[in-house]
Amino acid sequence: MLTRAATTRQALAGIGLALLLVVGATVPAAAARRADPGAGCPPAQPDCSVWDDEPGNPGDPGGGGDDGGGGDDGGGGGGGVCQWNGRTIPCYDDLLGWFNNGDGCYYKLTEGPVDPPEGHQWYLKTCNGGDLGDQSVVPLADPPAGFGAPPDPEELARRALASISLLPAPLGVAPRKRVGPGLVGLPVWMWSEQNTAYFGPIDAHETDRGLRVDITAAVDRIVWDMGNGDKVPCPDAGTEYKSTGDRAGETSPDCGYDKGYQKAGTYRVTATTHWKVTWHGGGESGEILVTRNSGTVPIQINELQVVTR
Repeated sequence: MLTRAATTRQALAGIGLALLLVVGATVPAAAARRADPGAGCPPAQPDCSVWDDEPGNPGDPGGGGDDGGGGDDGGGGGGGVCQWNGRTIPCYDDLLGWFNNGDGCYYKLTEGPVDPPEGHQWYLKTCNGGDLGDQSVVPLADPPAGFGAPPDPEELARRALASISLLPAPLGVAPRKRVGPGLVGLPVWMWSEQNTAYFGPIDAHETDRGLRVDITAAVDRIVWDMGNGDKVPCPDAGTEYKSTGDRAGETSPDCGYDKGYQKAGTYRVTATTHWKVTWHGGGESGEILVTRNSGTVPIQINELQVVTR
């Protein structure tokens, strides 16, 4: 009788554990439309204070979320977060000026029909959250709340982030269902394509009213969901399995499910790529955490057969 230990290396190499499986977004989706100068949020982003990625199909660059961020319910306009009728809008607009959260109107210095009263200035007032058609010229003794506030560096960082694509890494696994089944108790290898588009670093910047903020996005880790409740974190892309390599039949040196599956069956493996975006500008710095979800890799696991004579 051949023992399980004696058949392990032979079984692994014999079933040809690995061919590269590319799932997820192999063709980058179009980058998010760049926000106009002064805009507070990229399109479809519901709140500037938290990077809330729209959920997408498995493997779509839109899947993911934010582990960080902070709220801001400031009372004025300027560079912070501005809300009107349940939607987030730019706190500054080149044409309309600065937004006042208190009355839902933008204000911009302008010329009036006559000289303003003493100690006053004329302002173009655009209400209803900036919807054109409801405008008037009003004299004010003092600027409205938030008028002339400098841009918020973190807001510029999020606008820079909206201008780039952070993609889920294409996945490779061994064994792979359509190539051949694996065996109970044998190690599984996981890896992904090592490419700047999938791991970074990716740089971008945003400038508004003389303030420039630079960002760098890079993958911090990939967490693999093995489809049976177990999760395996990997610090990098891992190593591709080769049936003729030095480690054929052994565990992965850097990204593997070493104990293997304990029961026969079909398992659906997915992975979450964790991006860390660091930013600095205006004397401030910070981090924005973003996740991207891969597609699904099916793995077929069979019982390990014992050979007798």
